[in-house]
Amino acid sequence: MTERIVIVGGGTGGTVLTNRLTDELATEIEAGDVEVTLVNDTPEQTYKPAFLYVAFGKKTMHEARRPLADLVDLRHATLVVDRVTGIDTENKHLTLAKDDGGLDYDHLVLAMGANLAPDEVPGLKEGGHHFYGPNGAEKLRDALAGFTEGHIVLSVIGVPHMCPAAPVEFVLMADAWFRERGLRDQVEITYTYPIMRAHGIKSIAEWATELFEERDINLETFFNAEEVDPDAKVITTMEGTELDYDLLVAIPPHTGSDLVTDAGLGDDGWVEVDKNTLEAKNADDVYAIGDVAELPTSKAGSVAHYAAGTVADRLASRVRGLVPTETFDGKTICFIESGMDEATFVEFSYGDEPVVREPSQLLHWSKLAYNESYWLTARGLI
Repeated sequence: MTERIVIVGGGTGGTVLTNRLTDELATEIEAGDVEVTLVNDTPEQTYKPAFLYVAFGKKTMHEARRPLADLVDLRHATLVVDRVTGIDTENKHLTLAKDDGGLDYDHLVLAMGANLAPDEVPGLKEGGHHFYGPNGAEKLRDALAGFTEGHIVLSVIGVPHMCPAAPVEFVLMADAWFRERGLRDQVEITYTYPIMRAHGIKSIAEWATELFEERDINLETFFNAEEVDPDAKVITTMEGTELDYDLLVAIPPHTGSDLVTDAGLGDDGWVEVDKNTLEAKNADDVYAIGDVAELPTSKAGSVAHYAAGTVADRLASRVRGLVPTETFDGKTICFIESGMDEATFVEFSYGDEPVVREPSQLLHWSKLAYNESYWLTARGLI
């Protein structure tokens, strides 16, 4: 009997997992004992960390996209370009938008990522820019290119959100970007965060706070935006304060997937999983990796990458009739730009407090090198 593994989501986690499985289980796949299917609603993958560089004109969206057919091993896996509209965990069946027959599975991995929800804050969609999507990054690039004076506010609205360090990177890069253009004296920069420090991770918050003071970047903590007035250019908070802006760069609220909620796999669209096995708590033979998984760590691409390796090993054991032993420790690595030509680096696992390294040009170039080599990583080549 053929074991059918279906992966939903063709981002970092989904592609890395597909390639890890087809490599590990090539013999079983060629014998017809295993089938691996990747389902994604578009034929392309977009590398989201590139959005930050698109906003500053350092990358284009063309550079940030690749066809999924070029990223996965189609000799051993099937790529289905369709939208999943329903998950039936009892009957192990997926409903698809275009295929009336849907897909049956024996093992299901959800890797759909997170969704932006700017409509949750009145006025935000009309009054704010962001760099968390392709259109937003390009519009922000145009806005920054024409900005010569005034107040830029970067406001993180709600947690969790993708790429947790990216808001810190943005203001530090903006500071350097305007200095290079001789405009920094005419541009005020403010960074806001919803809790009582500059970042969810204490060591990063302390590092960023010190750097903000050195760079003359205003910091507002415990700042929870409730409404944006795009005409008056004012943010009103739940705490009863107001902040004027000329250019608002907001990190919109994030939500999970309605499919997850409807299938009873977790509240608010995040899949409730065992943090070490990545198995869903509310269904058998279901796993979740990447942003859609509810884990006590960052929603970062590196987390999806390392989690994919764990699930690949566990699934390979399962289809071979073995007891899985591989576990996920929450490993996360993150390069953090501290300007236009310097960066730092953190690495941590569950329960760790990372050490923030001294920023350097070497780490900046290391981040750029990783961004360029990412497509090889997605293919499973490095």
